[in-house]
Amino acid sequence: MAAAGCGPDVQRVQTRYRASLVAGAGIEPGARILELGCGQGDMTAVLAEAVGPRGRVTAVDAAEPGYGAPVTLGESAERLAAGPLGPRIDLRLGTDVLDPQVGFCDGEFDLVVLAHCGWYFDSLGKLAETLARVRPWARRLWWTEWHLTPTSGGQLAHLMAVLIQGQIEAAGSHGSGNVRTPFSREELLRLLPETGWTVDGGGLADTAGLQDGDWEIAACLEMGASAERLAVLPEPVRRLVLSQLDVLRAVAAPADNRALAAYSVTAHPSR
Repeated sequence: MAAAGCGPDVQRVQTRYRASLVAGAGIEPGARILELGCGQGDMTAVLAEAVGPRGRVTAVDAAEPGYGAPVTLGESAERLAAGPLGPRIDLRLGTDVLDPQVGFCDGEFDLVVLAHCGWYFDSLGKLAETLARVRPWARRLWWTEWHLTPTSGGQLAHLMAVLIQGQIEAAGSHGSGNVRTPFSREELLRLLPETGWTVDGGGLADTAGLQDGDWEIAACLEMGASAERLAVLPEPVRRLVLSQLDVLRAVAAPADNRALAAYSVTAHPSR
């Protein structure tokens, strides 16, 4: 992974977590997978390892190659393509599956994967359109996202950071962060049948040791310090956000804030 050059310890934690998710997903060697919202390819690499040399991972992301940090999506894609898993990966950046010119054959994939990319969508409407669009292309769906219901007090700061960013976005101040449309597991379960999917499984994932809580807290506080981002908010919303930022500063630890739990949902196309 390209990001390993910036922080190998961080990359090992992130990859180990995704490997534990994939280990329980029942992915067979030779499987054909469509991954949406692949980002820097953390899950892409693990999926490519799981499908083996006869398998294929088609990984797409609407973001352009120059997006992302500490390395860009384009840099990550080049590193993956040049590595031992490269022949198993078809990585397509700047690709929106809602574009009518983007399409695949019905039943082309064994599995469509959305892993920790659900909150990147601009709206639930866009997510619903995407879920409906990909339904004919795959025999199954596997979804993983952060769980908005905390299981311990140590996760409160991560939760607050997510909700504050969601409020800022919902009130019309848009950015390019990881959190744009946070929603609950229950909301997803309501959405899937409406888009042609039947839920058939799921569970919780252990996120102990992941650094994402610290990252989102830092992103939220940086957003709160941006006069430009807050200036466009309606005054009552701005005051509410400022008060919540005060609370976030009070409850967040200097480091090692516990990440929210994650949940997985599996589904198949409805008849």
